[in-house]
Amino acid sequence: MMQYEDHSNTADRAVGDSSSAETLTWDDVVGLARHGNPPPPRRVEKADAQWRALLTDEQFRITRLKGTERAHSSDMCRLFEPGLYQCLCCETVLFDAAGKYQSHSGWPSFTHPVAPGVIAYHQDDSHGTHQIETTCNVCDAHLGHVFPDGPEAGGLRFCINALSLRRAMG
Repeated sequence: MMQYEDHSNTADRAVGDSSSAETLTWDDVVGLARHGNPPPPRRVEKADAQWRALLTDEQFRITRLKGTERAHSSDMCRLFEPGLYQCLCCETVLFDAAGKYQSHSGWPSFTHPVAPGVIAYHQDDSHGTHQIETTCNVCDAHLGHVFPDGPEAGGLRFCINALSLRRAMG
């Protein structure tokens, strides 16, 4: 499981070793959404026309317009093979299959990102709900949401649109 060093300012989280590290928790996620995300490892920025040329209409709707795919619409929910998952838009590695689990939510679910700084967290009060949206911190692609009802020490469920991800090859 990916670990994060315990700092008083959650925006400064860094990868640490398990002897002095603490798992990313719901309080950490809420703090990042309220007070700012760590800097991304790099930035990828394109105009909408460039994204439209690279993505299908449905991929564009989900990743660039913050859409949601239908629950249970992807075989990725049932895929549990070793490997890495990248952002569809910029190919940044976001999740490891080792942290993927069957949540029965209808979307691929993960317990944690591969590293701090690859996921950004934002308050989402749309549709009369209070949620934490997840985006790729490199290209701002909408990924899905994170919830405090996951397994393991951190208790997080990263509920991610399959159309926002691609399996890394190799």
